[in-house]
Amino acid sequence: MTTYDGIILGAGHNSLILQAYLARAGLSVVCLERRDVAGGGLSTVEDPRHPGFRHNVHSFFHRAVDRMPWYHELDLAALGAHYVQPDLNVALVLGNGEVLEWWTDFEKTFASFARRNRRDAETLRRWRDEFIPINRGILEHEGAAPPLPPELRREVLGRSALGRRLLDVSAWSPLEFVQREFTDPAIQAGLLFFNGLREVDLRAPGFGHHIPSLLASDGKAQLCLGGSAALARALVRAVESAGGEIRLNTVPRRILVEHGRAAGVETMAGEVIRARHFVASGLNPQQTFLELLEPGELPSAWRDRAAGYRYNLLAPLFALNLNLREPPRYTAEASHPELRNAFMVILGLDHVDQFADIVRHHEAGTIPPTVMWGACPTHFDPSQAPAGMHTAFMWEKLPYALQGDAARWDRYKETHARAMLARWTSFAPNLAEAVIDRFSRSPLDTERSLPNMREGDLLVGAFTNGQVGYNRPFAGAGHYRTLVPGLYLCGSSSHPGGNVTGMPGRNAAGVLLADLSLKRPWESSPLAKRFAALDG
Repeated sequence: MTTYDGIILGAGHNSLILQAYLARAGLSVVCLERRDVAGGGLSTVEDPRHPGFRHNVHSFFHRAVDRMPWYHELDLAALGAHYVQPDLNVALVLGNGEVLEWWTDFEKTFASFARRNRRDAETLRRWRDEFIPINRGILEHEGAAPPLPPELRREVLGRSALGRRLLDVSAWSPLEFVQREFTDPAIQAGLLFFNGLREVDLRAPGFGHHIPSLLASDGKAQLCLGGSAALARALVRAVESAGGEIRLNTVPRRILVEHGRAAGVETMAGEVIRARHFVASGLNPQQTFLELLEPGELPSAWRDRAAGYRYNLLAPLFALNLNLREPPRYTAEASHPELRNAFMVILGLDHVDQFADIVRHHEAGTIPPTVMWGACPTHFDPSQAPAGMHTAFMWEKLPYALQGDAARWDRYKETHARAMLARWTSFAPNLAEAVIDRFSRSPLDTERSLPNMREGDLLVGAFTNGQVGYNRPFAGAGHYRTLVPGLYLCGSSSHPGGNVTGMPGRNAAGVLLADLSLKRPWESSPLAKRFAALDG
């Protein structure tokens, strides 16, 4: 047996952030990872058939990572994680050759929208200006702290004008927001896709604030130089330089509970690893509460809540990755030469009504007309391909259970990859001669490589079904603590949720350090006190 102060399950980015903080606080902490590499979705792989071509097969577009508090507190730039935020951040290429553009410079974004619809551009500016103080006064602080109970949150936010406005707008769904506030169908579609559909169900009330909040944010989409795995490597260095240990190829069999308290982990190899103070899980709720805990360790109500945890219908992705002799050259560049330097490119989306069709196809398990988005990473970071060569990828939202059975993807994947490439080539004709080789990954492939992303859900859980804020992953477990003393949660199934934000890991660190009577490396006022001080 080996004994540590604590054990962390899963070496995704949230777990590594938690471990780095705890190790810096002087605790001996081991992280157990089933795969042969740490980082979870922060994965950059070299094409074995074509050395030098590197592809980011899960996570790529990172939003404002170099503005996150943990990025600076853990000195990740000094440890090798460097970010680029391209000026033309997102370009929606319409079927008629027009381009709708989101720039890091808002005035350029405004000009692009105004060329298409002046009234909608003015609306864009109004909402951005209105939400800048809401972001800074409320939302940025909410993401960086354990969430308040819903009743208390509503009560304290209701005391201020900013809080009341946030509550009012949040009551809408993203779809309702764009239909009420904007008139152009392409602008409505672009706003929903870039600022809504990729993360939440656009029909769900409670998320109307997502679009204006993202419009008001200074942080846009970024890429990590060297690939997304460079952030994982920097986090591993942060852990190991503080004395933390990461064990790869180590699969947990069960969480040990002794005298009613989490006391360690038994591995599939039969090793018992003991924990003096805590076990923290970066895994999903079914893995943590149903697969790794004996049935008698939890009340049936908690097991039922874990079993009922839901995953995103629209989150699974199909990926097409290309090795290229030259980058994609879009026909629309003839009238929009700036498109050559666009970071994220969206293709196949022209009208807001397409979303209802996409949802219907996902519900039926069928393939919708292609709407895809992606990038040419090597245009901004040549290190990810051999000299003079390039990589590019496109993602498409497709159902996990294809015609009711996820296993069908193994037979259909190649057929769909050909169709997707043909559609991409219709926008960028040079791809017909530029492609050296390609490969694809289905939603089932995602689940196989990262089992915590059940049903291919890269966000590790929907924000519907009440799984948000204080009730994420479910009621009673939304503050990073669980019903089992000494057992904590730290992954994307906790607040504030999926994507590479690192905040579930940092927030869990704050809770754990407080419970162990150790000092946090940051100071902040409690949310209720902070919100109560907002100008009413």
